[in-house]
Amino acid sequence: MSDDKIFFAEPGEIVNPAEDNPKSESSGQESELEIPSSLPLLPVRDIVVFNYMILPLFVGRDKSIQAIDHALNNNRYLLISTQKDEQVENPGPDDLYQTGTVVMIMRMLKMPDGRLKVLVQGINKARIRRFVQTDPMDIVEIDVIKDKEFTDPTSESEALLRAAREQSEKLLGLRGVDASEIMAVLNSVDDPGRLADLVASNLRMKPADAQQILECDDPLQRLKMVNEQLVREVEVASMQAKIQNMAKEGMDKAQREYFLREQLKAIRKELGDVTESGDDLEQLRESLKKARLPAKVMKEAEKQLQRLENMHPDSAESTVARTYLEWLVEIPWKKKTKDRLDIKEAQKILNDDHYDLEKVKERILEYLSVRKLNPRMKGPILCFVGPPGVGKTSLGQSIARSLNRKFVRMSLGGMRDEAEIRGHRRTYIGSMPGRIIQSMKEAGSVNPVFMLDEIDKVGADFRGDPSSALLEVLDPEQNHSFTDHYLNVPYDLSKVMFICTSNILDTIPSALLDRMEVIRIPGYTEQEKVHIARKYLLPRQIKESGLKEKDISLSDGVLKEIIRNYTREAGLRNLEREIGAVCRKIARQVAEGKKGPFRITRKKVDKLLGVPKYMPEDREKELPAGVAIGLAWTAYGGEILHVEVSLMPGKGKLILTGQMGEVMKESAQAALSYARSRAKTLGLDEDLLDKRDIHIHVPAGATPKDGPSAGLTMVSALVSALLDRPLPGDIGMTGEITLRGRVLPVGGIKEKILAAVASGVKTVIIPDSNKRDFNEIPPELRKTIQVKTVENMDQIWPILDIARD
Repeated sequence: MSDDKIFFAEPGEIVNPAEDNPKSESSGQESELEIPSSLPLLPVRDIVVFNYMILPLFVGRDKSIQAIDHALNNNRYLLISTQKDEQVENPGPDDLYQTGTVVMIMRMLKMPDGRLKVLVQGINKARIRRFVQTDPMDIVEIDVIKDKEFTDPTSESEALLRAAREQSEKLLGLRGVDASEIMAVLNSVDDPGRLADLVASNLRMKPADAQQILECDDPLQRLKMVNEQLVREVEVASMQAKIQNMAKEGMDKAQREYFLREQLKAIRKELGDVTESGDDLEQLRESLKKARLPAKVMKEAEKQLQRLENMHPDSAESTVARTYLEWLVEIPWKKKTKDRLDIKEAQKILNDDHYDLEKVKERILEYLSVRKLNPRMKGPILCFVGPPGVGKTSLGQSIARSLNRKFVRMSLGGMRDEAEIRGHRRTYIGSMPGRIIQSMKEAGSVNPVFMLDEIDKVGADFRGDPSSALLEVLDPEQNHSFTDHYLNVPYDLSKVMFICTSNILDTIPSALLDRMEVIRIPGYTEQEKVHIARKYLLPRQIKESGLKEKDISLSDGVLKEIIRNYTREAGLRNLEREIGAVCRKIARQVAEGKKGPFRITRKKVDKLLGVPKYMPEDREKELPAGVAIGLAWTAYGGEILHVEVSLMPGKGKLILTGQMGEVMKESAQAALSYARSRAKTLGLDEDLLDKRDIHIHVPAGATPKDGPSAGLTMVSALVSALLDRPLPGDIGMTGEITLRGRVLPVGGIKEKILAAVASGVKTVIIPDSNKRDFNEIPPELRKTIQVKTVENMDQIWPILDIARD
């Protein structure tokens, strides 16, 4: 069963019933109408019918159709009552308001779907006394309600009439309806009740509010209630009109700007300012849309684009604005590469590219693992610290390849201008973004591997401090909104993986160093250099020299000869140069027509590379009294050194030579003080210490030496000289001592032990606290040397076999 539906008149349209009702030619004729006491009932859902109201209805419910037929077959009268709840399909007596309106059916039309379309007119209010019949239709007994008679007008009634007319006129104006004819009708009605019904029938009210007005019998009170609804409706209409005007203004502004822009194009074309080959500004606007800029950046771009449209294309400001917009387009804002989160594949790539460096590789694989589990993690700030040539930069490239990311490198060495990082303001001629933004443009993605090379060599002068500008770049909590002076809009660097490289940490500001995770890359040992040269350096130099692998052969012994006699470095750069020099010599012979393969022996190395540049210090097999073998660590790896002590007549003066640093001199002073304090225990002649000058010398006097690790060696050499007993020639030692004879830990244990092995030392004495460092020694070398640990000096004398008799 379909619902009854109401069709309203047009907004603002008020119907004058006197013109449309053929039976009502004058207002006085209404009292002559005879309304039966029993009428069929027509329930409606969402409308309240007032007197004098004419409206069409769609009737679909069976009971309602029966009621229409009954009315048409009799006197055409119906009682219309509004449902309390619109959702009720078959309303009963409790579901309807008791007060309704008697209407007359003026026209009726049957629809093809069986529904009826009727036009009704309100005649008079009525109240339901009781239901006489409920099937097949509702028939009710009614009491006709007459309004209180309005006799003489008062000032109150006149004010209410005027207010209703004024508010109605205002409402019609807000709705955009011609109010002249309608106001003529309203002005002709002087009865408050009739005016209230006339206005209420055309107001958009809720059924409950309209029902209250219908049930009010006092004409003045009913007009007051209508005025309240009018005021409310005027407020709503005013707000609606304001919203519509705002939307219309926005649309009109856009249309106006479009037409003005088209006219401006035509004018410029006539002036010859714009070529017909294409509209650059339109292309720029389309490029900005495709760049997927953030909302704040897009707002700035639209502002600059609007300024550009109003400039002459040949002006200097136009060039600045256009360049700025082009930078916004070319910088990546959303584009990023997809990470390769296959841990095993990444590990294979790292192992293929670099030998050893297990700690670095482990840290990268940890990052990938966390990234796989938490895709939203912020990029780490790593700092590789190590001597030149150990592969810090190439390791960054390998990391980018394992992550499947873009790689960009920026050298900070010698940088002294802060604008190199943050860029210049657009007010300067030739200004451009800083190197950070330039590198992001070069990368083309928001998540590259960004290497900041030589961060320890950043300078500072009157132009600013670049290292201070890097504080924001290298802080994961701040770099999501990095602001370049040229762009002047925030840029997100939080997805970038920054890797810094440095040779030392001393020159890096503490605030900057605190933001980075330091990973130390030590120098390579001789064995590691041989392995790397065999796997990486030699094949690369053979290929670059135009040779084939079968043309040349080098044994590991030859490589060691080159490493010892022609290079002295922690890295591999000079080694690769020397290998390249050998390959070029062979390439010349091949080019001259000689046939290989060419086997390089140790004797041929001198002919190919010339006289050896470095000669390693030879270990003496038998040491005289006063000489001890020490182990030292340099930036190029481990070395052995001989500490010599000589006694001569004097007054107990201490002489130090061999370019010792301040720390090493203090170690010598501590060694002498310890020997004096333990003279009786060690069996020393106290008078001998007072009547002899002591000279401590460390050979290779042209080479600066420093550090506390020679303290153990100096004490041993000093006691050996005072007792006139030689030390074993196959024992090396390292360690810092205190005045009480405690042996403290030192660094570079791995490099020192490897140097001892290379020199033929059989036993090494190290501090007990460095015992854990022995695990870093390759297993095959641990078998060739004996390591003894000591906690104090008393434990070393039995090992050296110079204990007191």
